[in-house]
This record gives sequence, C-alpha cells and structure tokens, in this order.
Amino acid sequence: MNILVAPDSYKGSLTAGEVAACMEDGILRVFPDARVVKIPIADGGEGTVEALVNAANGRFVHERVMGPLGDPVTACFGILDDGHTAVIEIASASGLSLVPARSLNPMAATTYGTGQLIRAALDRGCRKLIIGLGGSATNDGGAGMAQALGVKFYDASGCEIGLGAERLGEIARIDVSGLDPRVAECEVLIAGDVTNPLCGPDGASAVYGPQKGATAEMVRLLDRNLLHYGRLIEAQLGVRVVDAEGAGAGGGLGAGLIAFLSADMRRGIDLILEMVQFEKRVREADLVLTGEGRTDSQTAFGKAPLGVAGVAKIHGKPVICISGGVAYQLDDLHDLGLDGIFGAVQSPMSLQEAMANAAELVRHTTAEIMRVIRLSKHVLRN
Repeated sequence: MNILVAPDSYKGSLTAGEVAACMEDGILRVFPDARVVKIPIADGGEGTVEALVNAANGRFVHERVMGPLGDPVTACFGILDDGHTAVIEIASASGLSLVPARSLNPMAATTYGTGQLIRAALDRGCRKLIIGLGGSATNDGGAGMAQALGVKFYDASGCEIGLGAERLGEIARIDVSGLDPRVAECEVLIAGDVTNPLCGPDGASAVYGPQKGATAEMVRLLDRNLLHYGRLIEAQLGVRVVDAEGAGAGGGLGAGLIAFLSADMRRGIDLILEMVQFEKRVREADLVLTGEGRTDSQTAFGKAPLGVAGVAKIHGKPVICISGGVAYQLDDLHDLGLDGIFGAVQSPMSLQEAMANAAELVRHTTAEIMRVIRLSKHVLRN
C-alpha cells in the first residue's frame, strides 16, 4: 500500500513535519510494509518556509531584524535549491507569536522586520520572492515593509511619519524614489490563505484586528487609516488596493506588496502544492492523509486539506483528514473531497492537555483508522 501523508501544522502544537511523522508512525503500527511518502505542507501561513525549503532541498537563513513592536528578533527565511528563490513568512519577523498577549498593540506594530527580510534575500541574490501572510501581529498595510525598503511617507507639514498604523491616516505624500531598485528585478508572489479586502466589514481591521489586541474604537480608527492609505496609494501610485482580493491579508501587508513590489496574489495552498510537485506524488498513492489544527467551516476557504483533496480527487484518490479538532456539520467538506474527517482527540480533555499530547494522539488516531481499513479489506474479501 502506498500512502501519501500531506498535513498542515497543528498551530502552536506540532509542525507540519512533526504531524507527518506521527501519521507515518501510526500507519506503520498497522501496515509495517506500507510505503509512506511524507510531504508536509502549508497554505501560506506559518510553516510555509519549512514546507518549501524541505521539499526543495533548500536552506534556512537567520537574520536579526526589528520585531513587530520594535525589539530585535531573530527571524528565519528560506532559499530554495535554485539559489534565487526566497520564501519569507510575515510571522517570522512580524508575527503574533512574537508579542506577549498583554503587550499586543496593532496601532504600534510594524512590518518593518519583514521588509528587512526581503532586503536580506535581495542581498543574497534572490530575485523571486514567495511571501506568506499568515499569523501577523500588524495592521500597518505593509507601510513598515515599504519603509525598510526605502519608501518614505510624509504628513501635510512635510515631516516623515514613523512606524506603525497609528499615523497612516495623516499621510499626505508617498515618496518611492528611494525604493530599493532591485525590487524592479523581482517576481513577487503572495501565498495568501485569506481573501479579505483591505477595508470594510470584511477587511483587515474588522476581521483580524481584535485578535491582535484592537478594541472596538481601535478597529474603527485602524480601518479609517487603512482606507486613507489605500486611496492615497491609488491616487499617487495608480495602484488600486482598497478592494483588491487578499489585500487585507497580513494586516494589509497584501496591499503593501501589491502597491510597492507589484506582487501577484496566489491562493497559498495552490502555489505550495504546485511547487512541491504534489500532483506527481498523488498519482502514485493509494490513499492520501491530510490534516490541520482545526477543521471547520473555514477549511472550505482555501485551507490546506481542501487543496490536497482537490488535487487527489482529480486522480480518483481517497482522502482522509486527521485534525487536532473537528467541528460538527461538515457535510460540505465531504462533498468537496474529504472522504473521512477525524479528530485526534478521542476523549474529554483540556486544550492544554490535547496540545501537550498531540503527537501520541495523532499516532493513535491514525493507527485506529488504519485498523478500520485493514478490517474493511478483510470484510470485502469475504
């Protein structure tokens, strides 16, 4: 039996590679002769760098950059085996996980460190950039990223504004004359896992601001500032970002990348599956296992398991999803290609306990599913 294992990470608990290894262990407990191929994946959020570097035999690069609230952090990006493609995650330099819950402040948080990672990739000769936008602590529309690459923003009195989202509404002039000229030589692809616009009820501030520490009043101010910023980009640079699909991803970094780096928005899971040559692996498989931290109604909107299922179904392969948590009423996901959906937690326990024991829970659940498959083969023979 050939089994392809292609999970996303269980956020905050297991990396995609660790989930894949646990699934493999569970399979081999029951089918010790099975051929298991592991392809850890991501959908543009955290884990994108790891997934692509490992698939392409690339390397990791560590840089000291500015964190979301100005403190220095050590961030990581990847360079693929071709030597000119860099993979960058906003989460590494400007991520939510870098800020203690008590210190979250989307008014002050900046994507400057993400811009520094882009500059570091340019310094190493990279001219194709893949940028994942999941997990940000920021809401600055990518202004900090642009500032790190030489763009300047001035208020009506001619003073340059500082970092963060608080003063975006005061910008009167955008000066791109100092933008790093190497940007013009680059192909920039955004690996997005959401399609939110920059502003409005479905925009960056309203949907994601609260999880970054925004109060109701902050959300209104942040949205107003981003609207001003987006309109100014259109008026002065001729690039429409306010209503662009995915422009609100990464606290509006999607808009900044489109405006200043001429980036193309791609659905993250599709881009990543293409780059790891997933379709080739699917053709050789008898069964596909996938999974994520939690499978619910949001999974249908571009999350990793649905991307996996979409490719697998083209080739008539069955797909089983094993996730950390599973919501009820997921019939739509079955219709979209997930033949079976299982939660790794089999008995009542706290979230902390589940996360602490995630590895063995995945192994156990995978093994139990394999036992059912073994039993079904026996039943069908008789």
